[in-house]
Amino acid sequence: MLTGTPFIPETITVHLGFPDSNAPNVEVDFASYVKNVASSEIYPTWNVSALRANIYAIVSFALNRIYTEWYRSRGYDFDITATTQFDQKFINGREYFENISYLVDELFNDYVRRKGSVEPLFTAFCNGTTSTCNGLSQWGTQALAERGYNSLEILKYYYGDDIEIVQDAPVRTAMPSYPGAELRNGSFGNDVKFIQVWLNRISGNFPAIPKIPAADGIFDTPTENAVRKFQQVFGLEQTGAVDAATWYRISYIYTSVKHLAELDSEGVRFEDIAPRFTEDLSIGMQSIEVSMLQYYLAVIGAYYEAVIPVEITGYFGEQTERSLKSFQRVFALPQTGVADRATRNDLYRAYQGIVDSVPPQYTYVALYPGTVLREGANGEYVKIIQQYLTYINRSYPDIPAVSDTGYFGPLTKQSVTAFQRQFGIDPTGIVGAVTWDRIAGVYSDLRYGFDKRPYQNPGYTIK
Repeated sequence: MLTGTPFIPETITVHLGFPDSNAPNVEVDFASYVKNVASSEIYPTWNVSALRANIYAIVSFALNRIYTEWYRSRGYDFDITATTQFDQKFINGREYFENISYLVDELFNDYVRRKGSVEPLFTAFCNGTTSTCNGLSQWGTQALAERGYNSLEILKYYYGDDIEIVQDAPVRTAMPSYPGAELRNGSFGNDVKFIQVWLNRISGNFPAIPKIPAADGIFDTPTENAVRKFQQVFGLEQTGAVDAATWYRISYIYTSVKHLAELDSEGVRFEDIAPRFTEDLSIGMQSIEVSMLQYYLAVIGAYYEAVIPVEITGYFGEQTERSLKSFQRVFALPQTGVADRATRNDLYRAYQGIVDSVPPQYTYVALYPGTVLREGANGEYVKIIQQYLTYINRSYPDIPAVSDTGYFGPLTKQSVTAFQRQFGIDPTGIVGAVTWDRIAGVYSDLRYGFDKRPYQNPGYTIK
């Protein structure tokens, strides 16, 4: 399923047959598709209110197919079919009626949705004579128009009073919803949040899949466990990571259990798609996300000679832009100086490659493991952060010492939270890249008398 607010795609790919047939696909611009369907489905002599109501329904139906990735999430290479048995009537190469063409130019970026929901309504319809359905009757719209109904009143007659028309939706190129890089323990971002929201809803129908306590965009151990169980239930390889196959299977099951591609849709709430993280980071921004970006660039810059080092300030200035452009140049990305999804995917991959190849003993303090540490986590890196916090306790007694058990329990969370308060970090009790880096810096300064973090003392340099 596409993430975020619906938009009008520049083009739509139509399969000229049943879904599993060998029929060809054609790609047409979206407005032309709507003109074709409207000219094939309805009569140009109808009352203008009836024509408008039908065009709204045609647009919304097609957008629902695209937004839910109804076909693409099941491995098809098209957005919609040309058959009325499955979708809408499309006749490749046909001419359009002039008055319908003018109306579509006005209405093609307007669609119907339920109030309080995000997704375009699955505006089921039939001709109302040779076939009937629970949705709109095409001939019935003409009868209502003759009685004086306007287009919105006609739509409400068939779909209910709780609908509204979204006008002037933005037009942009449709991209696959899969982020392009595997999501796994340690990943974070809006894509992770969507997966967590989807899995939590799916678990309502498949209770064997455990709920994720915090759908906060941080891919932690509970998220990994839920993904792994989903993969088991639906016959996928049980890796606990979200690759393209797992992403689209989760998307398809989510769409199915919520009936998003049906008239009785449960609906996607606005809070479900609200971004938790800024999508693109660029010059002038200031946030903890910028600090995280700078941390990754700083480490990569220490091990890749061609990547310009950067200070971790939380402010995206010219130095950060130059550093980011140098990274994009090294990794053959467009040198925009903007941290978009593709850049961040390669940034995390490059960073993780360094973590995997540089043993902790190479540096005075260990690199951030790339995995968010929070209550319930365990392992060697939890033990390391516990040792750092206990050493810091000697100079900062308000930060509790903790036993280096390797288990992140309530006492470790308490110590992390106290450290964050002491040093002006949001007191979440979670150790991400920024908190790790600050703990490591304070520990290094107290133990060695100088701040010697990994990006200030690399073990080797990659040309």
